[in-house]
Amino acid sequence: MTLEQFFKEVPRAALAFSGGTDSALLLWAAKTYGCDVRAYYVNTVFQPAFELADAQKLAKELEVPMTVVEADVLAVPEASANGPRRCYYCKKALFTTLWKRAAEDGYTVLLDGTNASDDAGDRPGVQALRELEVRSPLRECGITKDQVRQMSKEAGLFTWDKPAYACLATRVPTGTAITRKTLEKVERGEDALFQLGFTDFRVRLMGDAARIQLPEAQMERAVQLRDTIAKALEVDFSAVLLDLKGR
Repeated sequence: MTLEQFFKEVPRAALAFSGGTDSALLLWAAKTYGCDVRAYYVNTVFQPAFELADAQKLAKELEVPMTVVEADVLAVPEASANGPRRCYYCKKALFTTLWKRAAEDGYTVLLDGTNASDDAGDRPGVQALRELEVRSPLRECGITKDQVRQMSKEAGLFTWDKPAYACLATRVPTGTAITRKTLEKVERGEDALFQLGFTDFRVRLMGDAARIQLPEAQMERAVQLRDTIAKALEVDFSAVLLDLKGR
């Protein structure tokens, strides 16, 4: 099945829209193939501000209506406790909220951007999507991450080469409770690295310290800028460490 065929069978749908590469292609395809689609961005402390900005930018470019749904994910005990199945409980809560809002707007189909490269067996969030009967057109059509990027490039979407960006909660070690203050510290740290021109990195929490993971190609530059990086991050962290293994 192609995306065009999918949207002929599903002419009206709500889309959980993150502003990332996968859901961006899905939004473009829905619009291109005549689906009456509305994008829903769920806004939580787990998402950095730039994700919302990217989502708003693309929805505007594609002339697709977008609704921002506010959600207090830290009010979900199993999510804030950050156990090994945090992603399941988080996804279950957020998509339950999205379903409710989409249903209020008259939608009976909710889509998400899971692609065929995503390992369902390794992603507890996928279990939540199945339980809530959320459909994943990219996965159903057998479209891999590489194909998503290629199709996005051909479609002229600015998200085609956007690095994958897991939610901020993944920066906190499993078993360590997640707080708003912690997430804000991590986001400020990552914003600082973005401003210095680094890409596709992570600032992970290690107690009160920050452990920076960078692609190997950016490691040398990080060492050259070590004083600048340390000064920027030491405002929030007791120490700033560079992971030499890289990403």
